[in-house]
Amino acid sequence: MFDALILNQEEKRTVATIEQLDESHLPEGEVLVAVDYSSLNYKDGLAITGKGKIIRHFPMVPGIDLAGQVLRSDDSRYQEGDSVVLTGWGVGENHWGGMAQKASLKADWLVPLPHGFSAKQAMMVGTAGLTAMLCVQALIDADIQPKDGTILVTGASGGVGSVAVTLLSQLGYKVAAVTGRIEQNGPLLEQLGANQLIDRSAFEEPARPLEKQVWAGAIDTVGSKVLAKVLSQMDYNSAVAACGLAGGFDLPTTVMPFILRNVRLQGVDSVSCPREKRMAAWETLAELLPAQYFEQACTEITLNEAPQYAEKITTGQNTGRVVIKL
Repeated sequence: MFDALILNQEEKRTVATIEQLDESHLPEGEVLVAVDYSSLNYKDGLAITGKGKIIRHFPMVPGIDLAGQVLRSDDSRYQEGDSVVLTGWGVGENHWGGMAQKASLKADWLVPLPHGFSAKQAMMVGTAGLTAMLCVQALIDADIQPKDGTILVTGASGGVGSVAVTLLSQLGYKVAAVTGRIEQNGPLLEQLGANQLIDRSAFEEPARPLEKQVWAGAIDTVGSKVLAKVLSQMDYNSAVAACGLAGGFDLPTTVMPFILRNVRLQGVDSVSCPREKRMAAWETLAELLPAQYFEQACTEITLNEAPQYAEKITTGQNTGRVVIKL
């Protein structure tokens, strides 16, 4: 028997309960994992509280991220005792996820836990960190080098943004961090490597088609008018990696940055990222993330506390990462 957070729908309301299950309840999968840690992402918060239409089939175990050890495997790539990590692939949305002490999963969804990473550290990184690494890689692939100038990161105090700031700094880039709460988040962003702090309000005014060229590259987690403003300020032959839509999914811009300044807009997805690319990204994360990243705000909770913290994360009352010890 094992503990699991189960979501059901009753009278169009999502209800979360802790239940004891046996393995026969688990969905089909090639690998059975003993989950050591999961994490609470914003998407998990929406799922648990029912504030977002994340889950369409009930009952469901939420948790889009997990890390643990293989208990049993029908796939030759994994043996009993192997440490693994999972993010994305719709797990925790349409396949039972990480907020249970056991998970049955497809082998292709898993990657080996990088050497030197603990399960808890992996969950402090999670989907957000993997996405940040893929964004940084997109700028590298576009041949944006440290000597070319400053890299702008929007939503810098969020999960993706804070890891992106850290990685860029470790690679020798100058970083400008955009945040809506400079007094609260500025010291941490500077500790993680930001060279410049910019108030979010500067990017919320309507953008002209082209503005002064300022940035050699950018990582945008916000979208909408913020991304439009970023594009208008990009240097000639620069690149923007876009991975978020916290500010909206519209893009009120023109083709002018693209055809007059040769700006590249690269979309970045981590949910369905191919396995080999994931493995490379996780290995690089393990190499680059310094000790001070793991010293930032992180709250460790139990499975019983997940519904309470889900409410907090959806109302902006939580700071830093939330990891769940299973």
